[in-house]
Amino acid sequence: MLFLATLAFAIILDQLSKALIRSTMFPGESISLWSGILDITYVRNEGAAFGLFPGRQSVFMLTGILVLVGIAVFWWRRRPRSSWLAVSLGFVGAGALGNLIDRVTPPHLVTDFIDVFARHFPVFNVADSAIFIGVVMLMVWIVFVPEASEEIDTIPAVESSFGPESVEETQDERVAGEEAEDVI
Repeated sequence: MLFLATLAFAIILDQLSKALIRSTMFPGESISLWSGILDITYVRNEGAAFGLFPGRQSVFMLTGILVLVGIAVFWWRRRPRSSWLAVSLGFVGAGALGNLIDRVTPPHLVTDFIDVFARHFPVFNVADSAIFIGVVMLMVWIVFVPEASEEIDTIPAVESSFGPESVEETQDERVAGEEAEDVI
């Protein structure tokens, strides 16, 4: 549930913000919110996050699809219970889906508009931010969650009638039986 809520929140925020920019600004137009620190600059991006590797739309579309499929398969097979993991995967999935939506709908370009440090950093969008936040959260989770307390369930195993307690009882019964044989 937390995964879906994070996914929906980030996708809605991403798509609404992009729609607002496309409907109120012209490509290349910039509005200064905090001089030299934060501008809103409408850029049509045909590259990856932060404008990297322009002109490889099909590669980025395939990458977005693979990320979404990977998250879905992981979720289905492992059924994670960690809230931290759910939120981080929700952000990564929302970012991938948000930019994929841009790539498959006309004009087939990603709308970027967050311009920090007056063009000393690539212009980006909410989806790019979601991917970044989600990946950082995943790295923190991987580094700081010990394997012993890992909160990922594997596919539920069939419960056996020979749990740890019944094995101990069987061993105790066997020792008692051996002692009885020694007496005879």
